[in-house]
Amino acid sequence: MADGGRENGAVARLRLIRTAQIGPVSYAHLLARFGSAAAALEALPHLAARGGGTPPPVAPVALAERELALVARLGARHLFLGDPDYPALLAQLDDAPPAIILRGRTELLARTTIALVGARNASAAACRFARQLAAELGQEEVAIVSGLARGVDTAAHIGSIETGTIGVIAGGIDVVYPPENAALQERIANEGLLIAEQPPGTEPRARHFPYRNRIIAGLALGTVVVEAAPKSGSLITARLAGELGREVMAVPGSPLDPRAQGCNGLIRDGATLVQSAADVLETLRPIDRRMVRTTRTPFAAPPPADASDAERRDILGLLGPVPVAIDELIRQSGHSPAIVQTVLLELELAGRLERHAGARVALLAFPPEHAPGRQ
Repeated sequence: MADGGRENGAVARLRLIRTAQIGPVSYAHLLARFGSAAAALEALPHLAARGGGTPPPVAPVALAERELALVARLGARHLFLGDPDYPALLAQLDDAPPAIILRGRTELLARTTIALVGARNASAAACRFARQLAAELGQEEVAIVSGLARGVDTAAHIGSIETGTIGVIAGGIDVVYPPENAALQERIANEGLLIAEQPPGTEPRARHFPYRNRIIAGLALGTVVVEAAPKSGSLITARLAGELGREVMAVPGSPLDPRAQGCNGLIRDGATLVQSAADVLETLRPIDRRMVRTTRTPFAAPPPADASDAERRDILGLLGPVPVAIDELIRQSGHSPAIVQTVLLELELAGRLERHAGARVALLAFPPEHAPGRQ
């Protein structure tokens, strides 16, 4: 490779991460199969050809080097999936971020962590409760992680700023959102920890917030929801926590307040009702962190040899524009999970496959370069 030895390190990994059509799942599969980002980059043309398309334009060396230099100038650093100090709980996610950008006290990642989230338009009572709950948990050496949004998130950070708070932002590490939290975000960078997945300079868009929510849920042993309307981002975070086997807790509210409907619904569906820090600690006490699946190695087992043409035809024949669960593809095709994942990876790199939430995939009606309206 043109970059010599550096291609085996951060530059190569960042080039792979910033290449179009390579998401967290495909990144993990590529590293598992080829052992290094440099080897994966070299294999992209072959894999895309096997998927019936052309390889995505690889992010140039200069782009990766500029990002690394800019992050360093901002007083931050990249932490890559597979690094020894990458948060073990976050690494359990099937779509764990290939890289996160950290600014602040990285030692907070080693603490027991609770996510505290809720409504942006929260009531004054809910904000006061969230602030007090965060402060009391902090006194017990629990780090609080939230999303720096208005309302409950802001209150949670304020309550835990002196004991240990982690803010996960939807945009770049240098982008403030919402604007009124500029001073709080800078204080968290200096006294707590800021985490971003997007490159510096990225303005947050609607599609970025679910990615942020999975990091919040992934970092924490449990998630506490304080006020949440139905179909809110806070409920997405709670759902993700439940899917990970983490504790989901909710603060009950008046049935007359629409902002309490989400929390009351969580409790009805089995979430733990909490009314104090003692309730949260009692819920967590039986959990031995060593029993949580923290030993998962992201790139442990390389898949077997390439799929055969017959196997590709079998799997391709089961795909269509409607998202289907990967487990269902494995069951119906009769092929091993590794073979199915290999074929899906080839199709994704060829621009013919899209991954959806819930480990579902669908064929694209048009490859990206042929989509209507695309020049």
